[in-house]
Amino acid sequence: MDGEEATVSKRQLGIALMLLGLLGFIAILAIDILDVGRQGGIGPAQRIALAVMAATALLGITLIPLGDAPA
Repeated sequence: MDGEEATVSKRQLGIALMLLGLLGFIAILAIDILDVGRQGGIGPAQRIALAVMAATALLGITLIPLGDAPA
């Protein structure tokens, strides 16, 4: 390489965080839906995980408009 360093832009990081948050959120809900034999619905640990995934997706969404500046 000619001295160029591979950097991640804020837009790329934002898209990655948004996708991670959305996929994690959907996966947590899918686990609850597919585990039909269990009673009780969404528990406190799942609620915390859903909140963390939603916050991750929101953080990613806020980074996307910042453009191609290095993260």
